[in-house]
Amino acid sequence: MPSATYTLIRKAILAERQVTCHYNGHYRELCPHILGHTNGEEKLLAFQFGGESSKPLPRGGEWRCLLVAGMRDVETRGGPWHAGSSHRTTQRCVADIDLDINIHVRRLR
Repeated sequence: MPSATYTLIRKAILAERQVTCHYNGHYRELCPHILGHTNGEEKLLAFQFGGESSKPLPRGGEWRCLLVAGMRDVETRGGPWHAGSSHRTTQRCVADIDLDINIHVRRLR
């Protein structure tokens, strides 16, 4: 049974809505892209375009791999979709993909 946060993020991906949360003590603004599991844990690959991080966020944002269980105060909101300018490597964040915006959502539209 997926967690409530996992379900909320899944709905956000399907609707292409931004997600805000606190993660590792930092407020983050994200666009969730890939959701699933790695080693039995709920995982999310998202593009962080705003908020804070332990290191300065590069101009334009950066890809983040998050444990869903570590996300707090999760909310969704409307706004522009962010995905960065390029994908240089294959993602290794989510091993067992449940939902990928580029495969499961956009290809169906």
